[in-house]
Amino acid sequence: MESKSKRLGTDSILSLMIKLSIPSIIGMSIQALYNVVDSIYIGRLSKEALSALSLAFPIQMILIAIAVGTGIGATSLISRLLGEMKEKKADNVAENVIFVTIFYSIIVFFIGLFFSDELIKIFTSNIELINLGKDYIQIIMIGSIAMFLPIIANSILRGEGNTFIPMISLIVGAVINIFLDPFLIFGLWIFPAMGVKGAALATVISRFISGILVLIVLFYGKNQIKFDFKNFNIDFDIIKEVYRVGLPAMIMQLLGSFMIAGANKIVASFNQTAIAVVGIYFRLQSFVFMPVFGLNQGYIPIIGYNFGHKNPERLKKAIFIGLITGFIFTTIGFFLLQFFPEELIRMFNDDPELIKIGVNALKIISIAFPIIGLSIVGSATFQAVGKGLPSLIISFLRQIVLLLPLMYILSKEIGLKGTWYAFPISEFISFFIMVIWFYKTMKKIISEMRK
Repeated sequence: MESKSKRLGTDSILSLMIKLSIPSIIGMSIQALYNVVDSIYIGRLSKEALSALSLAFPIQMILIAIAVGTGIGATSLISRLLGEMKEKKADNVAENVIFVTIFYSIIVFFIGLFFSDELIKIFTSNIELINLGKDYIQIIMIGSIAMFLPIIANSILRGEGNTFIPMISLIVGAVINIFLDPFLIFGLWIFPAMGVKGAALATVISRFISGILVLIVLFYGKNQIKFDFKNFNIDFDIIKEVYRVGLPAMIMQLLGSFMIAGANKIVASFNQTAIAVVGIYFRLQSFVFMPVFGLNQGYIPIIGYNFGHKNPERLKKAIFIGLITGFIFTTIGFFLLQFFPEELIRMFNDDPELIKIGVNALKIISIAFPIIGLSIVGSATFQAVGKGLPSLIISFLRQIVLLLPLMYILSKEIGLKGTWYAFPISEFISFFIMVIWFYKTMKKIISEMRK
């Protein structure tokens, strides 16, 4: 019987993209919906709780960055190895990635246990925000295994072209989280009112259940990837290869964390409400961008397999379809934030100052949304063919070299409104650079494949 991965090189590109991407798009959209709902509940507590969540968000993003980077490296390597018919080595990749996940979890557990308050103090000196931020992030870090497991395990399955189970696990986790939030935050029924601690605990519990679900499928399901830990040995060559693609992706995510932390610092010089607006924007942004990241979960295995299998025509067609789809997704987001900004802000809190600042921010920042879809898919293409460095450099340019200095300069020259203009300006400049780099790289790769 034909293996699951072989369809990546034979089925219709469009139907294959739909089959592989739709489950991930649904799953990650629901995951993004959880992020929004979580913030809406916390916003009902107070503006200060919302601001504290915004300050803790960059730390949480570091954990996600570790998992996403490792996962992207694993997905890319596994799909390429399967394309080269090296199934046993693909199994070894999965085993080593699970080991690395456990190692990370232990490290983060101890950091969260002893240093969570010090981490929040990096971003603010406000005692109320420090206490609220610590209450949230300490639980998240102590339960970091629950943050890592679903992302890593799902990435292994996606490497062999299985996106259905990852979708189910994301849906299960998000639904449980949304269900638990009001009970643990506000103290409904038999539960005590835990505030932001309740939000963190709901996140850990739901993601842990999601991770266990995927592990059961990985170890006991009929998968192409097989685990055999009886003769397991740490293979540093495999880990090195995972991070050849995964490390740039991880650093890109870490840059996002650094960027949000820097943005919080800059807007905090105006008022605490602006910090809450930054948090709201990035929650809404995730709702717009997560479908594109979901698209990438099906897109990367297709690109990786056909690159490894040396099929340039299918590679070109897949790239074209991926870029167009990414553009459509983020353009829809552009219209939502342009025409319904006040309604979106009111979902979190109806404070007049929050609405005034938030509406202004959403309308300005979203100007660049249409091209961001192209940038996200372009970065995924680099990663899928084993070239993570271009994505890293462009992301560093966009988020650090351009964005933060522009935010600081424009905040001094124009005021708070100027900080929002820095977002679309940095996006347009970095997009222009990416287009040139992407065209030259893909032209060279396709030319070499045809020889």
